[in-house]
Amino acid sequence: MGIVAGLDSSPDFTRIVVCDADTGAVLRQGYAPHPLETAEGGGRPTDVDPQAWLLSLGEAAGGGLLEGVQAIGVCAQAHALVPMDSQGNTVRPALVGNNPRTQVAAADLVDGFGGRHAWAQAVGCVPQAPLPVTKLRWLAKHEPEAALRTQLLMQAHDWLVWQLLGRPARRTTDRGGASGTGYWSAATGSYRPDLVELALGHQAMLPEVIGPADAAGTTPEGLLISAGTGETMAAAFGLGVRPGDAVVSLGASGSVMAVHHEALVDASGTITSLADATGMHLPVVHTLNAVRALRGTAEMLGLPDLEALSDLALKSTPGAHGLVLLPYLEGEKTPSLPHAAGTLTGLRRESMKPEHLARAAFEGMLCGLGDALDVLRGRGVEVRRVFLLGPAAELPAVRAIAPMLFGTQVVVVQPADYAAIGAARQAAWALTGQLPHWQGAVSQVFEPGEELAVGQAVRQQYVTVREQTHPGAFSGASGA
Repeated sequence: MGIVAGLDSSPDFTRIVVCDADTGAVLRQGYAPHPLETAEGGGRPTDVDPQAWLLSLGEAAGGGLLEGVQAIGVCAQAHALVPMDSQGNTVRPALVGNNPRTQVAAADLVDGFGGRHAWAQAVGCVPQAPLPVTKLRWLAKHEPEAALRTQLLMQAHDWLVWQLLGRPARRTTDRGGASGTGYWSAATGSYRPDLVELALGHQAMLPEVIGPADAAGTTPEGLLISAGTGETMAAAFGLGVRPGDAVVSLGASGSVMAVHHEALVDASGTITSLADATGMHLPVVHTLNAVRALRGTAEMLGLPDLEALSDLALKSTPGAHGLVLLPYLEGEKTPSLPHAAGTLTGLRRESMKPEHLARAAFEGMLCGLGDALDVLRGRGVEVRRVFLLGPAAELPAVRAIAPMLFGTQVVVVQPADYAAIGAARQAAWALTGQLPHWQGAVSQVFEPGEELAVGQAVRQQYVTVREQTHPGAFSGASGA
């Protein structure tokens, strides 16, 4: 069948994998960082010239990496808004990432359209700082001249596909990318131009949303370019996630997403209703506190790293001798407790030992993610197994505790470039017209086994403390 390539343009780098179109075996790989200047304060820049993405793409593809490739799939960082004029030129650098300066704009939009419920009904999400619709409002308020010149809106993967195709008159995107804009509804499959106008102050042209197996076009050199998608959707596709699967991502904050047959409209805004890269839906629930709760506990106990915290936690027993940590260290999104602090309860003389606090930190983090899973389950999302992603998934304490608390089989996949692999899989789909059945991710599987009942008791202990401390916190959230 030939070979295909997947290109992942993340916030920091471009990664390319070249795969066998039939089996998905990775044949070659390329990598290059984006040539970006560090932002003030040492973080990522929030304004980026899109040419930086093209430069790193060219470098990553050097040395004949793409020789013999017949089709390319592109995925890219979410929420990177590229405002363009009527000639297809950028009017300012792309607005990327989660920028605190746009938080006021998000609040303005929520109020200006009748509240959270109205937004959730319209597009399946509520404006937050990273969303393109919020960045449009910020642009209109703070750079009105640039806003007036903005006639066309693209995201990172749309812009890269368009560049690879030689900047044709037709501009495309996919359901996955469009569902993260705040002005396209996964439930109706259509744009909301009125929300673009509400944010920007006037209408703008939007890319055509094409199907997951469709080709965006062919390059001047004859390479087929598939629809492309967002990084999250590509990673799910690369993992081979299907109905019955949930993905729990352990970063400083956490997220839980699952493949579902319909869009979930959630009036509370707890669920963000995204589309996936296959024609299905991808409801997502976020938590603010995941690995940051472990890091804080390790520092509190004077431990050098999370591995030491994990070793210590396994010296305790399920339930941590009655210690319960509600890990709301930065406030919390699920449940919605923006001004909460963390809570440690159950202190008795016999429980005041480092290993019990370490155990309570792992249990608290995973119970918080279990709450997020239950929000989806409460809306009819089937969860038969959970994919656990992120470096913290390698910790023995996480692997031991997660299955009993989630009440499901837990799959820990071997680290790989799943977003780029998903983009390559999409390229193979566009090339052949058949959904490729590639070999799944190399993984280890952990079962709850006989500890299922113990895990349920620990969850109940956690829920009891949560309800006592924050009564009714989940009353407005779906399924809890």
